[in-house]
Amino acid sequence: MQTKGEQMRRRYAVLIGLSLLSVPVLAQTHTPVTTAPEIEVHGIPLKEAQAIGPYAQPEWTTERRFPTTRVYVQQTPWEQGVEGWWRGKWFKDGTSQQRYEAEYELGLPHRMQLDIYQAWKTDKEHISKPEYTSTELRYGLADWGKLPLNPTLYGEAKYVPDGPNVLEGKLLLGDQIGQRIHWGVNFVWEEETGGERTRELAFSHAISYTLIDQKLSIGYELNYAQESVTGERADPEKSLVIGPSVQWRPTRNTHLDLVPMFGVTADSPRIQSYLVFGFDFGSERKTPAAAQPASLRN
Repeated sequence: MQTKGEQMRRRYAVLIGLSLLSVPVLAQTHTPVTTAPEIEVHGIPLKEAQAIGPYAQPEWTTERRFPTTRVYVQQTPWEQGVEGWWRGKWFKDGTSQQRYEAEYELGLPHRMQLDIYQAWKTDKEHISKPEYTSTELRYGLADWGKLPLNPTLYGEAKYVPDGPNVLEGKLLLGDQIGQRIHWGVNFVWEEETGGERTRELAFSHAISYTLIDQKLSIGYELNYAQESVTGERADPEKSLVIGPSVQWRPTRNTHLDLVPMFGVTADSPRIQSYLVFGFDFGSERKTPAAAQPASLRN
């Protein structure tokens, strides 16, 4: 038979044992939880979406992506390029008209670019002759990304040997969505300086999606125009053409654009197509923006 002292000692031993067993549990309960740092996974950036040159513009803007819609400036200061254009129109009466253009491009300081065109045409009677010589100047209002939609002003003067000369003004807008989607919008006013003073008010829009970086992209282009003459401004001809576009860049400094467009309205041509081949001299414009010499940053 246990004495009262032995019972007390046994109770103390049980309490001490329970206390010792509870220590690991309490230690585990209060041990801080260590969280591993988050790991962000990003896709490989496209080279054509990276900022280059003194204006920090994406590389794709230096290769004319849209024949019907201009975006910003293509050439950085003193860089040069040439382009050959073909535009064909097939009308609903069965006739057709072809235009051929040779273009020289020169980049100027302060986000400006000078272009000079010489155009020839083959008219509905299949007679080929010079059509006009034109001078075009673009001016970007700010470095790329500093203003919404990257507004650029455009002015052009055409000398027409056998008709009234022509003046043209445009507002160029454009940007990119992510890395692969590129777009542009132009608002256009054009008017003859004499004769019937033919006036054209137009709107163009284009968008593209890159399939292969710096090589291949597809998209569509749209052009809406109202054309009128003196005395008939209230009843203009209305033309809307729309169609797919593709750009192939066979080398680093060349591009080939094809756009077959189809008429939608009664006044539209049945088909209006563009083919443009361009070549750019030099490689300075391809230099990443951070690597540009300070003397070229404007």
